[in-house]
Parts: sequence; structure tokens; C-alpha cells
Amino acid sequence: MGTGNKLDPTKFEVTDISKTSVCPLARVIRKELRKRGISHLKVVYSKEIPSQKNNEDGLKKIPSSISFVPSTCGLILAGEVIKDLIDFQ
Repeated sequence: MGTGNKLDPTKFEVTDISKTSVCPLARVIRKELRKRGISHLKVVYSKEIPSQKNNEDGLKKIPSSISFVPSTCGLILAGEVIKDLIDFQ
């Protein structure tokens, strides 16, 4: 799920999308999956509350990431794919 405005890579979890919380992107994806009749999907998401500070003009900032957070999420996801493939055979 989303890694924007996250700083703590230790907050990532692997779970079913129906059990996610805090992540705004997960909320949108859950809604779209419900429309398509999909109720379960394994995801990696962060329980860290995204920092949503406003800029000087009072407008919300565009979500951004620090370099190590998306890559950490990618490594967790890659590990889950390998584990699923090993269990599949």
C-alpha cells in the first residue's frame, strides 16, 4: 500500500487488505475491490500515521517518500512472493 509521508520502516505489516487501517491508499483499494467482488488480498502496509502537515499557503502537501521506506516495503513484498511460491509447489 502507500509509503508516502512515512518515515518508520519497522511499522510495515503483511496482512489481508480487510484488516488494514490508517493507510489512505488501502481504503481506496478496499472500496474498488469490493466493487469487483474481491474480499481478500495479501498486502504490505504501514501502521504509521502519515504526516499530513500543511505548507505555508495552508494547502496539503503532496505525499512524498524518503528513499529507504519504499525499498524496505519492496523487500518485504518480494520475500512474501517467494514464500508464497515455495508453498505453492
